[in-house]
Amino acid sequence: MTVLNQQTTYDDNNIFAKMLDGDIPYHKVYEDDKTLAFMDIMPQAEGHVLVIPKQKAVDLADLEPEYAAAVLMTSKKVMQAQRQVFEREGVIQMQLNGSQAGQTVFHYHVHLIPSSIHELGRHAVTQADNNDLAAIAQKLAAVIDA
Repeated sequence: MTVLNQQTTYDDNNIFAKMLDGDIPYHKVYEDDKTLAFMDIMPQAEGHVLVIPKQKAVDLADLEPEYAAAVLMTSKKVMQAQRQVFEREGVIQMQLNGSQAGQTVFHYHVHLIPSSIHELGRHAVTQADNNDLAAIAQKLAAVIDA
């Protein structure tokens, strides 16, 4: 474990760290040298994507500026793909810092949810079908790579 700020300690065994290490499978939407975007397996709406930095950071306070910029640029690409694939303008962008704010995985991440606030389901309630996630990830990745 690495202490990053006074409130939180980075756990090298968190699920996102394990994904970055190749220990846990995921449905990739986009990847570059500083970020990874993948399907949320407990989505609040169809097409819910998470964007994470390839840096050990619990929350925004820990994130180096170049990784913060990379997360925003990747988020922009994913949002453009979500708008095209799901034919909708509305994409909820959400980022939670600390357990009191609702953060459950303590590796910095951004939620990109093609939905409206009125349609939004609860997080971490229902696991999505693995085949559905794979199909959506392929559609979004194809738009980003185009």
